[in-house]
Amino acid sequence: MSGWGAWQERPSAAPGVSPIPPPSSQWGPAPGQPAPDQPAPGQRGPGQPGPARPASREWSPWGPPAAAPVTEPLTRQLPLAREPEASRWVPRWIWPAVAVLALLVGMIGGALGAALVQESDPTAAERVEDSEGLETVGTASSAPLPRDNGSVQAVAQALLPSTLQIIASYEGDDAGATGSGFVLDRQGHVVTNNHVVASAAEDQGPIVVVDHEGERHDATVVGRSPVYDLAILELEGAEGLVPAALGESESLQVGDPVVAFGSPLGLSQTVTAGIVSALDRPVTTGDEDNQASYINAVQTDAAINPGNSGGPLVNLAGEVVGVNSAIATTGGGFGGEGAGNIGVGFAIPIEQVRTTADQILSTGEARYPVIGAQVRVGGDPAEAGAEITEVMPDTPAEEAGLKKDDVVTKVDGEHVADGIALIVAIRTHQPGDTIELTVLRGDEEWTVEVTLDGEVG
Repeated sequence: MSGWGAWQERPSAAPGVSPIPPPSSQWGPAPGQPAPDQPAPGQRGPGQPGPARPASREWSPWGPPAAAPVTEPLTRQLPLAREPEASRWVPRWIWPAVAVLALLVGMIGGALGAALVQESDPTAAERVEDSEGLETVGTASSAPLPRDNGSVQAVAQALLPSTLQIIASYEGDDAGATGSGFVLDRQGHVVTNNHVVASAAEDQGPIVVVDHEGERHDATVVGRSPVYDLAILELEGAEGLVPAALGESESLQVGDPVVAFGSPLGLSQTVTAGIVSALDRPVTTGDEDNQASYINAVQTDAAINPGNSGGPLVNLAGEVVGVNSAIATTGGGFGGEGAGNIGVGFAIPIEQVRTTADQILSTGEARYPVIGAQVRVGGDPAEAGAEITEVMPDTPAEEAGLKKDDVVTKVDGEHVADGIALIVAIRTHQPGDTIELTVLRGDEEWTVEVTLDGEVG
């Protein structure tokens, strides 16, 4: 196939969770993609409108009858004229006395009112009178407030200049992927997901980065980490770049507001907002042709769609706290019409992004920790723990005395649900770190310290 409609999409390594696939086209699915699961009989599919509700002119017993409103005539009958009453004589001296009495009452009432206002409103003394004696109340407290620096609007203004769209071509420009990224530094380095540029990098296809002003820049891959689903690009001849501020995902709490930036479905400079839905969520991304990526993700309900991959997830201080990488889907797999926002997106924590970027910029490659053992992925979730299926010779696992069929239940005192959770827990560390494993063998449980080895990936 030819043209940008022929996007390559592959199934996820874990059911229901996939890297954010490149949009198959601006507005529709890629030709040749498998059809999504069909809805059950009598059930509407995603995005299909329900049956139209016929209009009814019948009177509803729950509302007023359809009658004309009651109106009044435009003219009214005037009351009959009254006979003039006989005038009554009032002594002349009464009127000055009444005027003096009214003046005294007004002065006393004003004094009492001022005293009460002063007691109930201490700021009343700050009120001033204008030149004509009319009271003027200061309006500073009721005037429109300036835009909050922590508003989504303020965050958008700060981060959009740092957000980029990435177009990666491969197979001789017959296929490609679009994603997102952000400026890391003023030297022209850009952070994105590995799965956005992996095929182009392997095929030596061109990669173009579009900045917030719409200018296009050629880019080269400095280094990639399939393990952490991260890649660092370098722009050629770019000037005036605005690096994004980096924050800390470790300070996030569930419920914190966050903002996602990127180019979903090819729509560049898109901003969506939500909250942190969960933390430390073990998630598998990657595809069948590349090494699976296991991330200890920040989960968010901010809308994330195909094309958001590599874009920043930002707190209300305007700091990047994660890199959008994966979404859960209801379509049962990767890409296609079933892939899209359902309010369950995942981002790589910024601490891992910092570490991997530093390694790539320093050495051109990234390293990740290993113990030298294989674990079972999947299985019965009721059986908590990670079952070891193989221990390699001359590895930290063998030195620690681990054996096949051992079950790791905790890492540094934190429970491990399954094999993926164990891999993710290990990969939050660095080669050379020492961790404590709680191991179950039969009915016997013990703890052992393991010093992590490292590999390139």
